[in-house]
Amino acid sequence: MRVVDRVAARRSAGGPPRALPAWAALVLAGIGGVASAAQSAANGELGHRLGSPPLAGVINNGVGWVLLLSAWRFVPSMRDGLRELWRGWRDGRRAPRGSRLPWWGYLGGLGGMFFVVSAAYTVPVVGVAVFTIAQVTGNSAGGLVVDRVGLSPAGRLRLTGPRVAGALIGVAAVVLSQAGRPVGDLAVGFLLLGVAAGAAVAVQSALNGRVSLASSSAAATVLNYLTGTPVLVLVAAVAGAFTRDWPSAWPTQWYLYLGGIFGVAIVTILVVSVRVVGVLRTGLVVVAGQLVGAVLLDAVIPGGARPTWPLAAGAALTLVAAWVAGRR
Repeated sequence: MRVVDRVAARRSAGGPPRALPAWAALVLAGIGGVASAAQSAANGELGHRLGSPPLAGVINNGVGWVLLLSAWRFVPSMRDGLRELWRGWRDGRRAPRGSRLPWWGYLGGLGGMFFVVSAAYTVPVVGVAVFTIAQVTGNSAGGLVVDRVGLSPAGRLRLTGPRVAGALIGVAAVVLSQAGRPVGDLAVGFLLLGVAAGAAVAVQSALNGRVSLASSSAAATVLNYLTGTPVLVLVAAVAGAFTRDWPSAWPTQWYLYLGGIFGVAIVTILVVSVRVVGVLRTGLVVVAGQLVGAVLLDAVIPGGARPTWPLAAGAALTLVAAWVAGRR
């Protein structure tokens, strides 16, 4: 049976099968959020040491590619899933409409790269706190929309009062968590760019989830990197990362290069979680994990900022938002 036929059979049987119970998918999303905080810390410090955030992003993706290529031989689902994706693409024109992935369904990785580039240019202007609030606002609104239209493999999720309330509580939680942090210039254009970056991540999660349903989680992770890396390299080249910003010496601390490993883990975890609980709840729990990770990193890293009560309270309130959004 071709992959497009299998996808159609799954949908006709009542939607995608849940590989995990909802609670396990949410725990995974929380772990992905902690990994995201660690990735941001490693990439941020690497970009500072190199004097070029775009170059740090390219190195992050390069390390991710090394990990994926190393896993090629030992992860059969990766090889089989990519073969299924190729067959689905090749046979797409002959497949019945509705049982195949559209061409744009393969482009989820572009959403992640848009987020990385947006953060690189927005954070220096508006500050980390404002950008975080803007991107979570976009991610929550985007999660509501993509779940409502059925873009994620979890199917159509109605726009209910609890889901809207959960999204609003999530934004309020992030506002609380960023209390007291420096605020840059409140430039409207950059604020909107931050909101768009959050919405792009919501679309990325949904499309990657659909790809995983048609193939495998490992194959969806590879495709995410395959579509996003060329864009990131192009942006870095235009920004001069490979010419005027090329470092004369490289940092020797091994942990600064772990961002790519965290990135592969994050994409894979989101692919699995979105299939079970949808984009909105996955995004809210990821944010909670990011805030918890920030608290832990602040407490562990020598010379780091001291953990604050607003940050801890924001993390707890984000978990409440995810619980509210899941109420029937």
